[in-house]
Amino acid sequence: MKKIAVFASGNGSNFQVIAERFPLEFVFSDHRDAYVLERAKNLGVTAYAFELKEFENKAAYEHAIVELLDQHQVDLVVLAGYMKIVAETLLSRYEGRIINIHPAYLPEFPGAHGIEDAWNAGVAQSGVTVHWVDSGVDSGQIIRQERVPIFADDTLESFEERIHAMEYQLYPEVIGELLSSDRIE
Repeated sequence: MKKIAVFASGNGSNFQVIAERFPLEFVFSDHRDAYVLERAKNLGVTAYAFELKEFENKAAYEHAIVELLDQHQVDLVVLAGYMKIVAETLLSRYEGRIINIHPAYLPEFPGAHGIEDAWNAGVAQSGVTVHWVDSGVDSGQIIRQERVPIFADDTLESFEERIHAMEYQLYPEVIGELLSSDRIE
């Protein structure tokens, strides 16, 4: 069976949806006080957390992450609200095995505020994108996307709720497809 690790920085709502569908090797957070760690405990998922400030530099931080992934022989790294840019140390060892979900229809609105950026741009629709992680910001090869319309009576909050609902549907579908394919070995 292929082993999955989820990386999350905050609340962990995408993590929870994934953990309810797939057995996970562990969840990793870059914040020791992130609520995702409580969710992991409640679901019986092994959790690890350490912060960049605990290390000499980002390379040392990522080296510790690589050691953790190697120790658990992880096949697929799923970024689910992980707010750090994956750098060379981690990317060189796990390139082609790291995916991310982004709450906007890429290449429009990359970065940390995709929902708000789409809303503020006044577009008629945005969406959700699952993509491979590369050295850029939300620039990796797109695996799958789904559009989410912005309705005339929407508020930012109602639009955001629909974006998250689409994330909760799309990410497990893509993970399942990848695990059953030859793409992840």
